[in-house]
Amino acid sequence: MDIRYTGEIDSVVLQRMSAMNRHQLRELWIKPVPEVKYLNAENVGRYRLIMRFFYENHSKLKYWLKPEDVFSGISAWNLIDDYTLEQCQRDLDVLTEWRNLTSSHDGGRANSIEEYLRKRYRYQMTPYAIEIERMLESLENVQGYGGSLEPTLLERIVGYVRSIVERTGLFAPGEASQLWRDLQTSFRVLHENASDYLASLQTTRAEELMLTEQFLVFKDTLTNYLQNFMIGLQKYGTQVEGLIHGGDSDVWRAFLSAVVEDEMRTPSLDEVLSAEERLERRMEEWTIFTRWFIGSETEASDVVFLERATKDTIGRMVRYAIAIQEKQRLGISRRRELDYLGQWFLGLESVEEAHKLGAAVYGLMKPRHFQGEPPRSSDSTDLSMWDEEPITRALSSRSRVRRRAGTTEPVKVRDGEQAEAKQVLLAQLEREAAVVRWFLELGAFHLSDLDVLTVEQRRVLLSWISRCLVSKSKQIRTADGYHIELSLPQSDDRTELSFSDGQLDMPNFHLSVREASRT
Repeated sequence: MDIRYTGEIDSVVLQRMSAMNRHQLRELWIKPVPEVKYLNAENVGRYRLIMRFFYENHSKLKYWLKPEDVFSGISAWNLIDDYTLEQCQRDLDVLTEWRNLTSSHDGGRANSIEEYLRKRYRYQMTPYAIEIERMLESLENVQGYGGSLEPTLLERIVGYVRSIVERTGLFAPGEASQLWRDLQTSFRVLHENASDYLASLQTTRAEELMLTEQFLVFKDTLTNYLQNFMIGLQKYGTQVEGLIHGGDSDVWRAFLSAVVEDEMRTPSLDEVLSAEERLERRMEEWTIFTRWFIGSETEASDVVFLERATKDTIGRMVRYAIAIQEKQRLGISRRRELDYLGQWFLGLESVEEAHKLGAAVYGLMKPRHFQGEPPRSSDSTDLSMWDEEPITRALSSRSRVRRRAGTTEPVKVRDGEQAEAKQVLLAQLEREAAVVRWFLELGAFHLSDLDVLTVEQRRVLLSWISRCLVSKSKQIRTADGYHIELSLPQSDDRTELSFSDGQLDMPNFHLSVREASRT
């Protein structure tokens, strides 16, 4: 029988294998890990020395060790008393049972059948044990949170993302995967180092140091270090955000597809994943990366949180420094300085000079600002506030002395104020009516035909023009019963209107003003 295997069948097999691997991986999450038993067992000292001896020899590319080699190495350290070869053999058997070591029958150097049948073994570390010892070695060197703030990592990330955008999905074999590894490595190092460094500044030891006078020595250096990182975060973080927003989604998907193609070309004996599963994982990692820089619809980006944390740290250090300096000043007597200042005031010849000296020494008194909407005499932006008329405001009493219960207050008569306001309003309406009648006499005109206009004429004219431009028909009808029609210039014809307080350059519109017909 002729049986042929096609690529389609192979893909189905790979999918089934990958599904089984995922299921097996999830089952491992709920099972115990016997490889870490030796870290808390009864004879933890002997077990840890044996595993460290294996790890050091593994680093020297010496993988297989015999019990005699292990016993001689442990004995040379002189950390365990009365340790025998039989105990070493039992410890090796226990570690083999816990899957920290794997054994192999060593019968190559047997001189007789009896020696061969004794099953002399040699031992090697398992991959789990290697990673455990590597982790323990790194933990031994931990002196704190560590970490650092490096704006250069942000600059590298900008370069990597810009390279992805410029390539537009066209990558040579192996180039996309290398770019992806560089991007993920820089992003992971940036995130972990920044988090660890800022966390180190929040520890109890850092708090105690910031309360001592020694903190003033390197306060400026630390502040500049944080400020430089924050500037780099603001500069390069926005660039990454702009590149992500500006890039098409097809570009990012094409890049991740190229990464998956490079990974599929690399043979692996570990977990077998299909191309779709690999692409899905890369898409999830890319989503985490983009969310770190641009955030989501409900949360701000991690760049914003990191910048805020850096600013809070800088502010906290400045407050501590000020508190230390104030504490140092408490024990200093300023009697001599005050006496010198008093003699200086006493020697002045006039009150004006004393006021000047007081302003220089004590500064201005705390001012109070009142905000209002003053009637401006001109719309010119160049007009200074000192040239405007003062605004009169009546201030009510803020005294805490309460009136007696039962007392009454007189009703204020405002007839005079109302009559004055009425006269002002009627005068304003009369001026506006005169302006409208003046434009009505002109009838149809171009803006270039107008001479120097007043402020009231400009307000009415610009109000008509803005309302006509908003209207689709370019026509409006005022509340006074006038019909205003605006025509746009045929070309880029512009004119400069002159007013009593300045000039205004605008298109040379044509306006027609007439009384609206009554129906």
